[in-house]
Amino acid sequence: MRTLLAWLGAEAPFSEQDVLGLAATFSPTATTHVLAFLRRQGLLCPVDPALQPEDALQEIHAERRRRASDLGSERRNRRHEAAIAAKLTVLPHPVATQVQAWVRAMRGQGRRRHRAADYTRIRRNLNIVLPVLEAWTAAGLNLRQITTEHIHTELDQRQGNQARALHHVLRSVFAALKQEKVLFHNPTTGISLTTAVPVPTPLPSDRLRGLLDALDSPRARLTVGLVAVHGVRPLEVTRLRLDDLNLRRRTLRIRRGEDHQHSVHLDTLTLDLLAAWLTERHRNWPLSPNPHLLITSHSAHHPAQPPLSYCALRAAFDQTGMLPKQLWTDRVLDEARHTADPVHLVRVFGIHPHTAVRYVHAAHPDKALAKIR
Repeated sequence: MRTLLAWLGAEAPFSEQDVLGLAATFSPTATTHVLAFLRRQGLLCPVDPALQPEDALQEIHAERRRRASDLGSERRNRRHEAAIAAKLTVLPHPVATQVQAWVRAMRGQGRRRHRAADYTRIRRNLNIVLPVLEAWTAAGLNLRQITTEHIHTELDQRQGNQARALHHVLRSVFAALKQEKVLFHNPTTGISLTTAVPVPTPLPSDRLRGLLDALDSPRARLTVGLVAVHGVRPLEVTRLRLDDLNLRRRTLRIRRGEDHQHSVHLDTLTLDLLAAWLTERHRNWPLSPNPHLLITSHSAHHPAQPPLSYCALRAAFDQTGMLPKQLWTDRVLDEARHTADPVHLVRVFGIHPHTAVRYVHAAHPDKALAKIR
């Protein structure tokens, strides 16, 4: 109101269009209140009686948010451009010009128009390849003089993810330069890196002996027991609800998406762990509205009724000195050692057939199974 009075004065009624013009500066709530007040006092002259002020306000603020987003994106892009230019100052002129051509191609400004890559991705790739470019320029080479042997030399000096990341960026750089006709030959053509697939490994038996006895609470014993005995994934343990437990049928329902469920048949040990935990849960929080099976003092009466947190889950496994993934892998691998049937693993643990075949291969390397199509 103060802005309107200072701008238009109080001698005549206010035009609704003038009030809406201030909506790009003030909050929607404040503008709506001002419009309602002026309308009640008979001090508002609507430009179009059919115009809904709320709709007009929404359009104005949507436009304001879009402009603010565009402005923020432009500022970020300018900062990224300055950072990339600063990194290229360490390179001599021929190589810096060639890398700039790669950046323009990545941004969709090359000979072939395509969707622009994000500046964050370009800077990350530049950080990966910059040490290699500096080494080549120190040897008096530019990118036109790089051969397949140079690529192999750099890749052989790295292993694992570092080698794969460098290989990916070098392919991007030389493919873009060939597209821009800066180079006549792509030295990365025909070079491929094999990706090692980790083989599941069992845990030593001495580490598993007395596993549950080392835990200090019924909740921790039940959490570890569901993973180590029944192969329930750690994240699924945190999401278990009370109505998933059927003591009469001795089953536990695992929800995996809207249309997929997996039933776990409980043994005597797990039933004892459940009885101990449910007794403690009822004793400590008898009126808890939280529907999840595993709760803490923080989540028992939390209004959002959250599931068990990751920190609470890890606290139980930290007492064993093992990660949840290690225990889950050991359980599935132990079952695979007793059977060479991947279908059995799918039924027991509800895992994907590809995962079941991989564990059978790890447990029985002498038995080759046909690939699943």
